[in-house]
Amino acid sequence: MARIKRGSHGIKHRRKVMKLVKGFRAARRRNYRVANEALLKSLAYAFRDRRVRKRDFRSLWISRINAAVRREGLTYSVFMSGLKKSGVTLNRKALSELAINDASAFGSLVKMAKGAVGK
Repeated sequence: MARIKRGSHGIKHRRKVMKLVKGFRAARRRNYRVANEALLKSLAYAFRDRRVRKRDFRSLWISRINAAVRREGLTYSVFMSGLKKSGVTLNRKALSELAINDASAFGSLVKMAKGAVGK
């Protein structure tokens, strides 16, 4: 069986890898073997972190809502329960934006939640 060196296809693949690792440091940028390993890891991290980003933002919104609600004398869980009972279907992103940018509207939501819970 003849040995196949992959000629132009191998070169094409290596060029593609080296183009993708532009911006990496040291051997991760210059050495193909190290660069390929680094690229595979970075692509795996990117795939994972596209999902993690969604979790991080949700926890940020919850923290902001919790901080704003505690100033009004409620906890986050009681507030969300009150909103659900009063039929408000705003998501956490919108609630956190209201808490930051429109305090009066958020205050009226807090009053509605307090009324529904009975506090």
